[in-house]
Amino acid sequence: MKARITGVATYLPERTLTSTDVEHRIEGYVPHRGIVERMTGIRRRHVARDDQQASDLAVEAVRRLGGPGPGPGPGPGKNGVTGGSGADGPGYADADLLIFASASQDMVEPATAHIVAAKLGLSCPVFDVKNACNSMLNGIQVAEALILSGAHRTVLVCSGETPSRAIRWQVRDRAQFVDSFAGYTLSDSGAAVLVTADDERGIFYRDFSADSTAWAIGTLPGGGSAHPRDPEYSYFRGDGRRLKEAFERIGPDIFLNALKRTGLTWDDFAVVAVHQVALPYLDFLARTLDIPTDRLVVSLPEHGNCASATLPLQLAMGRWEPGDRVALLGLGGGISMGVMLAEM
Repeated sequence: MKARITGVATYLPERTLTSTDVEHRIEGYVPHRGIVERMTGIRRRHVARDDQQASDLAVEAVRRLGGPGPGPGPGPGKNGVTGGSGADGPGYADADLLIFASASQDMVEPATAHIVAAKLGLSCPVFDVKNACNSMLNGIQVAEALILSGAHRTVLVCSGETPSRAIRWQVRDRAQFVDSFAGYTLSDSGAAVLVTADDERGIFYRDFSADSTAWAIGTLPGGGSAHPRDPEYSYFRGDGRRLKEAFERIGPDIFLNALKRTGLTWDDFAVVAVHQVALPYLDFLARTLDIPTDRLVVSLPEHGNCASATLPLQLAMGRWEPGDRVALLGLGGGISMGVMLAEM
């Protein structure tokens, strides 16, 4: 028995902000014009409507999973919606477990998975998985483990990311701008992945690592027991240079070991999806790992950093067919790294 990804879809809100728009919206400190796009390579990012919650973005993505029918989806579509493969087996309504896997959430309690299930009319068990930008990758990991254990056969893993609600627009000075810079890369988005039991193909390799001593480098401190009510802690804070150094300290071994242990090369994959925060770092990682450019799906310039929805977005955008191999390479705050190889 294997756990196979049989459906993937994403939802991208229609409203967008260009990097120029972002710089003009900042009040107080005036950043050098063009610095956001120059430093990140991001031209635009998506912003949810004021009446849309994280659960709504997840629901929109789930409803775009479609019905039976194998193969890759249509790519970027109307109103910023990116489709994915249709489920070529059970659909999302057949899920016997729903996992909401996201850095964002509607509220502290209850689990946002309950809200998503209620909006979809599902009555299966639910719970949340949370690990910054690796939330979806870890959600798929949990889904696979539960399928292999025999506890479940069809697991719906979904995400709704609304980081636009935590961006600091009133900026005091250059130091605070630098501290808030990570927020200006982030994009609202929804994602859904259907994972089902399969006798023939599916996920065949996974590995995860973490350096939790680096957890304080990038944070959204508010809403928990440390800072339950102070609005000053409701904004993203981070040090991009230290984050890059932390990821480099862990090293690329987790990704290269995946190839060594399976006897594969990147050319054996139709799509290599990599979490993307800035084009310079993506270029560095691709060179370090020697990933062919024709295998990479570059989502960052037109969609920004979609947090945990990034890897599903690239799967939905990429060109693959049933039976093709795909590689998912994750990087998340905290910090954590993960790799998953699957036969679709």
